[in-house]
Amino acid sequence: MFGYTEAQIAQFGMTFGIGAFMLYMVFIIANLAWKSKAGKTGTFWLFLALGLGFTGFLAKLLIEYIIEKNQIL
Repeated sequence: MFGYTEAQIAQFGMTFGIGAFMLYMVFIIANLAWKSKAGKTGTFWLFLALGLGFTGFLAKLLIEYIIEKNQIL
């Protein structure tokens, strides 16, 4: 498609597509905290509980970057 291989499209989706989705999730969590009048502590717990799911994905990206940069394995 448009001269790109399937691997290039998948790599783009895994970096920018999921990154954009994660930013949208942050907006949703913030909006939920604001509409529920959660306060500072409630907002912290909302971000911790609901945002914990995508921190694993961010850790995976960081670990891949470190391994590629240092040529480990």
